[in-house]
Amino acid sequence: MRTLTVVGGLAAVAVAYSPPVRRWYLNWGATPDEVDAVLPGDGLLPDAGLRSTRAVTIDSPPAHVWPWLVQMGSGRGGAYTYDWIENLFGLDMHSAYEILPQFQHLAVGDVLPLGPDGPGMRVEVCEPERTLVFRSEDRRWVWGFHLAQRWGGTRLVSRNLIAGPDASLARRLTGRLVMEPGSLIMERRMLLGLRARAEAYLPDRAPVFA
Repeated sequence: MRTLTVVGGLAAVAVAYSPPVRRWYLNWGATPDEVDAVLPGDGLLPDAGLRSTRAVTIDSPPAHVWPWLVQMGSGRGGAYTYDWIENLFGLDMHSAYEILPQFQHLAVGDVLPLGPDGPGMRVEVCEPERTLVFRSEDRRWVWGFHLAQRWGGTRLVSRNLIAGPDASLARRLTGRLVMEPGSLIMERRMLLGLRARAEAYLPDRAPVFA
């Protein structure tokens, strides 16, 4: 049994390190052109150790996506993902099912909290219905959202840039085996949550969810 466990663990490492699998979980939903694109905010962390590009198509115009996007955050509209997981880390995430007027006015320079102990996320680029880019106050993480109109709907691209690890081999392995695939689970849920809300959005009334 112990031998099987060791073999299984080594197999998991091999799969996680295989280039095709890693490309898939870092670039879920994105086209090759989107993965290769230079996007606003990329220059804020040009030597990122990790870069992910994930995307989703939303059957609703950018004007209906933007209000849900701009209100995201800890103590705000949440992240539209698994709140219970986020809140295990004290992030105070409560995903909203309605547009919250009090959180619709982001501007460059605003800083949003990331839980009680994490570095704040500073707004670096804010172009309504087009681009929203945050950078952590410790300058180790840049997260950008990019909207483009497509056939009456929206193509939403999420780009993450994270500074390279300066940690031990064990921590680098943990990042590769746990954090990178785990980020796909959370971000995929977030993108699909955004899509569901934007597609249900009607300007004259609260969205209705099945």
